[in-house]
Amino acid sequence: MIINFDNAATTFPKPETVRKTAVNAIENLGGNAGRGGHALAMRTSEAVFSARQTIADFFGAEPENVVFTMNCTQAINMAIQGIMSGGGHMIISGMEHNSSARPASELARNKKITLSVAQVYPDDRRTVESFRSLIHKDTKAIVCTLASNVTGQILPYREIAHICREKNICFIADGAQACGIIDINMNDGINILCTAGHKGLYGITGTGLLISDGKYKIKPIIQGGTGSASSSLYQPDFLPDSLESGTLNVTGAMTIKAGIEFIRKTGIEKIFAHEERICRTFINLLRKNKDIIIYRNPESSYVPIVSFNVKGIMPEKVAEILAEYGYCLRAGYHCSALAHTQLGTENGTIRFAPSVFSRESDAIKLAELVRIVTVSEKSHKTIEII
Repeated sequence: MIINFDNAATTFPKPETVRKTAVNAIENLGGNAGRGGHALAMRTSEAVFSARQTIADFFGAEPENVVFTMNCTQAINMAIQGIMSGGGHMIISGMEHNSSARPASELARNKKITLSVAQVYPDDRRTVESFRSLIHKDTKAIVCTLASNVTGQILPYREIAHICREKNICFIADGAQACGIIDINMNDGINILCTAGHKGLYGITGTGLLISDGKYKIKPIIQGGTGSASSSLYQPDFLPDSLESGTLNVTGAMTIKAGIEFIRKTGIEKIFAHEERICRTFINLLRKNKDIIIYRNPESSYVPIVSFNVKGIMPEKVAEILAEYGYCLRAGYHCSALAHTQLGTENGTIRFAPSVFSRESDAIKLAELVRIVTVSEKSHKTIEII
């Protein structure tokens, strides 16, 4: 039996409605959205627009400003490279995923931009001041994860967004670990929201979103067929077409819509409460073991993610043993070099991430297994599970 506590990477299982929606899309939405006036193309186009409308309503945006991407990484690259195409100064947080840190660092290495990294503290006020202190007269954008994919720490994004509005700086938010878990809205001051469709929104893999408030022009980094202005050799300059070259993942778009409908029906507050309750149970049990390090600070707020380590045992080794008993947890650096540098976790961490479908009883059994692993590895004895 497989018990998935790696939902920060991608949620599994998916809601039944999402699975049924994917099948329906494959069976009935076989047209190419925006390409053609025949019945099949029109039916598909209407379905895609309905997905845009659902997503826009959920995040407080306009449907035409909802751009479908293949994942959050693609969306963030489009935002960073598109906004910073003319150069300037950019600030990212010290907890950024590599999807933000790598394109930013590459632009800086090639001397196309200048880059600063803001320290993140348990105290939100210090974090906000860290960002504020790095702003230059040529600062063009601030990129900030809404919640760390390593520890789950929620950053003070509304306060950072307020600074951006004051200084006329584009605020690009990475919502991969927050969307679908906490209430995220463009009215929070976000100019460009990038997120995954396959995590907290419960869509299938290969899906992501870039949502704009329309204030800042994003220069396309990919050009091609859009189904509009096809007689021109130049990319359309309006959303979503300017950023959606090539055939859309129609099935993926429909599953995001179904995922959002599932979240609305279930209640985002209930989802968060359920997942965080499981995390609290897991944390309380782990804390009984003096050899466990838990990367949470009482001064900070968190989405339902728990990073921990067992003293003297490599994270990969712990995860490998847990996997032998059917528990899926991710170990290592979680594609977030900056975060581990800030945390001082030179070997990475083990990450526990439940979903709405996770059971508290499984977390209790897992915590006991972690205790047994700790004892057996340190005493070099064989694990015995009764």
